[in-house]
Amino acid sequence: MSSALTDLCRHPIVQAPMAGGASCPRLAAAVCEGGALGFLAAGYKTADGMYQEIKQLRGLTSRPFGVNLFMPQPDTADAAAIDVYRSQLAGEATWYETQLGDPDSGRDDGYDAKLAILLDDPVPVVSFTFGCPTRDVLDSFARVGTLTVVTVTTPEEAQTAQWAGADAVCVQGVEAGGHQGTHRDNPEADGAGIGLLSLITQIRETVQIPLVATGGLMRGAQIAAVLAAGADAAQLGTAFLVTPESGAHTLHKQAMTNPLFVRTELTRAFSGRPARGLVNRFMREHGPYAPAAYPQVHHLTSGLRKAAAKAGDAQGMALWAGQGHRLARELPAGQLVEVLAAELADAKDRLTRGGEA
Repeated sequence: MSSALTDLCRHPIVQAPMAGGASCPRLAAAVCEGGALGFLAAGYKTADGMYQEIKQLRGLTSRPFGVNLFMPQPDTADAAAIDVYRSQLAGEATWYETQLGDPDSGRDDGYDAKLAILLDDPVPVVSFTFGCPTRDVLDSFARVGTLTVVTVTTPEEAQTAQWAGADAVCVQGVEAGGHQGTHRDNPEADGAGIGLLSLITQIRETVQIPLVATGGLMRGAQIAAVLAAGADAAQLGTAFLVTPESGAHTLHKQAMTNPLFVRTELTRAFSGRPARGLVNRFMREHGPYAPAAYPQVHHLTSGLRKAAAKAGDAQGMALWAGQGHRLARELPAGQLVEVLAAELADAKDRLTRGGEA
């Protein structure tokens, strides 16, 4: 299905914005040059840091790209629970010879300053995670010619995004690696996420705007499946995380196919918000006790994660990964786009011929 979003690139493939360093300008440029839609992740960056990455990306490609923003979070965390978790992490700080971070380092991720930059110097696409912007914000982007996408995990969130004026929604299944983009962090709903194919169908029958499907997608045949289910494009993160252009730490890349890490789980251990990663020591020991406190827990553990990476200890890192991580292929990003597109074409051909070999 053609839409303003899919018309931006040759293939209905989007590289997921992976905050924390993986989605760097080099990766986004390679994806764009390959005929897909590359994304920068502005999360955890300063407004100027985001701007400098946009400038760098523009120097590497003239093709359309996107930038992802984190929505500001309400102050609903229990300070006492955060203090208890800080005490539980004291041994980690001693082990890695580092300090625990300040949980009150900020909740808005420089949102207003980033909006100002993106409205003053527009990019083709801006997406939002952890909530839905106001209609005024989305209308402002429409006036400068920027397409907007809101990450959703339920039909109700998709409806909210459509009512607010989003151009599309990114439908995130529970299979997805990294943070679940729920608009409201409700601990009672932990583990109740909806699988991608079921979620696409529910949302397709709820809203009329285009859908970008994401969650565990690693092969062209899976892209064909979500397109057949009603999506307009597919977004892949873990598949691009292991490419040489990705800015992810080497240990993180290696862990995707390391037999030592056999499964993923949703955890609050590293950030205080549900996020899917490879099960390691830190997740096993601290996940059951982590409070619902994002981004406070993220700030608290930031130094620990960096120290673990510096020490070469993957057991103390946040190894974000989708459920399809064992299918990761260490191909250059542009070549991966070509392979996925070829697999997609083959799957479509087989569907057209009624599944014949």
